This record gives sequence, structure tokens and C-alpha cells, in this order.
Amino acid sequence: MQRLWKVALATALAVSLWGCGAGGDEQQGSSAQPSPTAGTAASAQPSAPAKKTAYPLKVTDATGKEFTFDKAPTKVVSTSPAETEALFALGLGDKVVGVSDFDNYPEEAKSKPKMGSIVQPNSEAILGTGADLVLTGISMKQPAVEQLRALGIPLYKFEAKSLDDVMANLLTLGQIFDVQDQAEAVVAQMKADVQKVKDAVAGVKEDQKKKVYIEFAPGWTVGQGEFMHELIGLAGAVNVAGNTTGWTQISEEAIIQSNPDVILFANGVTDYQSGKALKEIIESRAGWDHVTAIRNKAIFGLDQDMLSRPGPRLTKGLVDMAKAIYPELVK
Repeated sequence: MQRLWKVALATALAVSLWGCGAGGDEQQGSSAQPSPTAGTAASAQPSAPAKKTAYPLKVTDATGKEFTFDKAPTKVVSTSPAETEALFALGLGDKVVGVSDFDNYPEEAKSKPKMGSIVQPNSEAILGTGADLVLTGISMKQPAVEQLRALGIPLYKFEAKSLDDVMANLLTLGQIFDVQDQAEAVVAQMKADVQKVKDAVAGVKEDQKKKVYIEFAPGWTVGQGEFMHELIGLAGAVNVAGNTTGWTQISEEAIIQSNPDVILFANGVTDYQSGKALKEIIESRAGWDHVTAIRNKAIFGLDQDMLSRPGPRLTKGLVDMAKAIYPELVK
């Protein structure tokens, strides 16, 4: 039983940390001056008024608990790296008074007070912040949620299973904190990333879609019902573990039989027992040297955070995934 708990804990951490910025072209300066007519026309266009949250605001979290906000929270703790990234993306970093020990993005998050584990955070540390809202994500299970709530901690849980869920959660945060315009701008950029990938792979016929195997932690992959599986489909490929559900341990023989064209893995992940890098583990498995992806050296490491954190960078991870699968199509 103790070994199973360690495996479950390691899996939860791996999902959250592997997970678990795109810079546009800068405009070049110009010596040309706009015409008075153009300037007058531009200034005549009224800007849209900022969306404002009408308080009191009632919202329901992933556990079914209803929250009523009389005003925007001013002090927030995030026990989840994905939620931390969301807060900073919405310009709320100054309101963050605590983060999990594993929060590493953006850079400013590293200097915030640490609240412990993403699975079972330090309740005393959280209470000491005086936060009026605490956010958590997919790694915290219901018993831990209820335990913290019993201490009087106002814990709001997100649990995104799809890309739409991720974007909806961002919009919810926009409402709670009265930054709806910022939330809509972030979601619009995410939708643009998705459309870029869809357009690039639109010409891939069904019988020409590449078969993809993804391993986010040693011996673990993902099937239906999770956003990582959805991303493989959006990238114009087929998940060879698509006949499974959720986060699942792999069958090495099944992967050999499915013979993926591309293998994706979490960059920087190592096996906690052997210390071996994940890529080395994959390439050294018995019989896997016959797999098309390995024979063709189509094995690619992806950012271990972007694709496992259901936050604002998830679609950047999608673009990187699509580039790895179809480098000739996705630029």
C-alpha cells in the first residue's frame, strides 16, 4: 500500500510539474509621419469601455462549492503552478502572497513565499498569509481540499480536462478579480495559437495522420479525457494510447505493436530511482529499437511545464508539439 501511494504521489507531481512565451516581431521605427486626416480619424474612434465585474459575484468551483465575492480579492495564494501562471498572465502578480514550492514561472513567482506541496500544502503557512482566496488545481485531491476548508481556508479548485476548460478558467479568474479585458486578451491569443496549428495541419488526410506516443514521466502516458490527449488530436496526429483513459501506465509491448511515427517526452525528467533521463529510458527499452520513431530518430523532448500545466502557456506547448510532429507544415 505504501508503494502504491508513492507511485500515485509521484504521478500527481509529474503531471503537475511537467506541466507538472512567444515573442512577436517588433515593429521597425519609421521616419514617416501620419497624415493629419489619418490621425483625426483614429482619434474619432471611441475605445470600448472596460468590462467591469458586478459584485457580489457568485461562482462555483470544480468541486461544486459556491463562492460569493463582494469585491475582488486583494491577497491570493496559489498552490498550483498552472494557476500561478494564470494569475501573473492576468497582471495579478502583485496580489499573490504565496505559491507552491514548485512554481517556477514567471520569474517573479520564484521570489514569492512558498506554501509547500501542490498535493498537500502547508496549512499554517497559508493561514499566516491572511489570504482572502486560495487557488488549487488538478493535483490536489478532494480529501486534501476538504481538510484545508475545514481550517477555514477559502480554497477554490480548478480542474481542467480540456483546452476549453483552461480558457474558461482564465475567464472566471478575470471575473473574480475584475480583469475581464485582460482575461479575454489572453484567451484570444490562445485561440490564435490553436487556429495557427489547425490551419497548418488542415491538409493532412485521415489516413496520413502520424501516430504519436507521449511519455510525461517514466512509464506513464495519457489517454482520452485529458487535455494532453486533446492536444495531440489538435496537432493533426493520433495518440497511440487513445484507447486508454486518463493518466495511465504504459504497456511496452502495446507501444511496440502500435509502432508510433513520433515519440514525444518531457524534457528534463529523470527516473527518481535510476537517475536516468527519460529519453535514455525510452531509447534503451528492449525491442523499441524497431519502433519507427526511434529508427527514424523522430523522438523529441518538449518543455516539461508547457504541456502539463493547464494554464495560459498550454497553447504554446501545442504549437511546439505540432512543430515536432509536422516540422514541414508548422513553422
